[in-house]
Amino acid sequence: MKKIFAILMLGVMAVVPALAQSSSKLTATKASEYGLIYTLPLTAFEVTIAVEKTVNTPGDYYQYARKYLNTDPIMQPSTKWRIVETVVNPIAYADEESRYLATFKGGAGTFMMVSDSNFPLSVNDESYNPDPALTPLPKAVAAKPTILQTPAAQQAVTPEMIQSKSSAKRAELAADKIYELRNNRNEIITGQADAMPSDGAAMKLALDQIAAQEEALTAMFLGTVQTSVEVRTYTVYLPDGPDGGRMVVARLSAAEGLVEADDLSGDPIYVEITPVSRGELPVNEKGVQKTFPKGGVAYRIPGSAWVSVKFDGKTLTEKEFDVAQYGVVFGLDPDLFTNKREPAYLHFNPLTGGVRELGTK
Repeated sequence: MKKIFAILMLGVMAVVPALAQSSSKLTATKASEYGLIYTLPLTAFEVTIAVEKTVNTPGDYYQYARKYLNTDPIMQPSTKWRIVETVVNPIAYADEESRYLATFKGGAGTFMMVSDSNFPLSVNDESYNPDPALTPLPKAVAAKPTILQTPAAQQAVTPEMIQSKSSAKRAELAADKIYELRNNRNEIITGQADAMPSDGAAMKLALDQIAAQEEALTAMFLGTVQTSVEVRTYTVYLPDGPDGGRMVVARLSAAEGLVEADDLSGDPIYVEITPVSRGELPVNEKGVQKTFPKGGVAYRIPGSAWVSVKFDGKTLTEKEFDVAQYGVVFGLDPDLFTNKREPAYLHFNPLTGGVRELGTK
């Protein structure tokens, strides 16, 4: 089955996780004619993008900010989006048309650990932990309430402000309250308040309440800024052909943030895949390619590719990865794993089917 250079939201199509969720044991027995069947994985990539959303909201008294606070306020409501982090991690998926049979001698009890997707994890070693080291993913962050959405804002509003029908008068009263709070704070700090807090804890509580009310009243003039972080993960498959390629993985819209690749309301976020090396079959002392051993344990000699994510002419992240599709398949002599004196063990790379470690028990 041919693989096109496709981009999918994670979850739209079943993709094998990069980490082995669980494993099972296949043992070469007479019932299976001492053969073990498994599938070598192919490589795809998960591209995770974190975008920060910033919502600017003018305060009710923004027109009076220069007059009373001598500060420039937020004048217009706005929403801005920016990419704050991108992460690329390899994942494995099955090529159901490429299965392999390894055949062993009887009586040796040779076994293979495989993943839920029948990818090989190890031969003759149940203790091997195949989990690859992946880059940690960014976390979504919900927007916190602004100071005007907290009880401090209600506490800061005086009865006179509530009763006044003039916004100019309410702004004047709010400014007076700000300066009153600042004066009260100074009196507490200097010990000149008429009713001083009884101890350090009470003083901290009083100062915190004053600070929160002042912040709320100030926000009525200057406005509020509210930020949050959204995270989405996309699955990218390699293009057909030997030369890699570039595609739009998603778009960043000024109004909606991350949108689908075909939504032209946003600017494109590209993923580029560039082959770096190709796996080669091993050769003997004379430089002649070795032949696949009969009944051999198939493994992948992967190639590699440079994967980069770009937006607005800038590279957001780039890294070189092993890639199964740019490699070749070879095999290990099955007799290695049935030697009675020193049976071999084998650790696979769960993302490519390559060899991580080969040794004797």
